[in-house]
Amino acid sequence: MLAHVKFGSAPVGVLCIAVGCMNGGASAVTAEVAKKCAALTAKAYPPRVPGNPAAGLAKGTSQSERAYFNKCVANSGNMGNHVPKQAK
Repeated sequence: MLAHVKFGSAPVGVLCIAVGCMNGGASAVTAEVAKKCAALTAKAYPPRVPGNPAAGLAKGTSQSERAYFNKCVANSGNMGNHVPKQAK
């Protein structure tokens, strides 16, 4: 009997997960916006050694770089005249 209850609850669990994943309010980032934001982020936060991301950034921190990228994505790639704040 216990095995029957476990087997019967599996489809219910899968259904709950599927319904939870379907969120109509969330929108996916398009490749075009992501590429544009990646280019803007690379321009605002250039690497210390070109071609070597492990060398770090010439300006700012990794946290500020991520924040800039996330803000760019939230604005659909429209950063306007936003100049990132420089870390001291």
